[in-house]
Amino acid sequence: MEFLNQNTPIHLVNGVNIPCIGYGTWQTPAGEVAAASVRAALEAGYRHIDAASAYGNEEGVGEGIQTSGVRRDEIFLTSKLNNPDHGYEQTKRAFAESLKALKTDYLDLYLIHWPNPISCRNNWEEMNAATWKAMEELYESGQIKAIGVSNFRQHHFEALAKTANVAPMVNQISLSPGLTQTSICSYCQEHGMVMEAYSPLGTGRILQLEEMRYFAEKYNHSIAQICIRWSLQMGFIPLPKSINASRIRENINVFDFKLSDEDVSTIASIQAGSVARDPDTINF
Repeated sequence: MEFLNQNTPIHLVNGVNIPCIGYGTWQTPAGEVAAASVRAALEAGYRHIDAASAYGNEEGVGEGIQTSGVRRDEIFLTSKLNNPDHGYEQTKRAFAESLKALKTDYLDLYLIHWPNPISCRNNWEEMNAATWKAMEELYESGQIKAIGVSNFRQHHFEALAKTANVAPMVNQISLSPGLTQTSICSYCQEHGMVMEAYSPLGTGRILQLEEMRYFAEKYNHSIAQICIRWSLQMGFIPLPKSINASRIRENINVFDFKLSDEDVSTIASIQAGSVARDPDTINF
């Protein structure tokens, strides 16, 4: 695929388009820091904002969008269901709270954040089914343009498929050089899902690797830009995060170069020490 700019669309199975790169808000401090960071991202050209109830900063994200001068219908906005809110009624209530915090009357994408939180460890399959039913109804009502999941593995999808009427359209997982999660990516793509990559820069160690310095020098771009460009060429939607305005701009300036196929494969196999959390053993 030819990535022309940050708004090159990735097509979901229902015809909804997502800009190919998004601005992540995980670990962004709440309040004015979140608002200023989102404004900086929108000023830099991002039109895809990834939020979550669990991040505790939805109000700041909403404020940033509202005060940015960018129309809401020009922005692809995602949020996610927090772990304690699984269940039919709880999902409806949590969704309404996210809309209020984000100062919007719809979401472009809503995700189940984790498939097996500790709050429903003994009945996760039943709770996901009830949650998904609520999300399907919100989707059918037009309050959500697309629905999906995060951190799901194959057995979670197989359990959800027993009762789902609408298949998940997105799976957002940890993906970065050296952490390709090939098995679940292949499964999702075979089932028509788009993969989103949170933490596309991986751990801090990636930025210190000699192999990555080599590619940065070869392509005359920063290691962060190499990671983000790699993610795009792997077929993922990267969601880089920063509260530094210059880094926010840097992270989106990845459309003036292209990695060779050989270099994409080499970067994928780098030993970066990154490990994905097991969704069935998380303690939150």
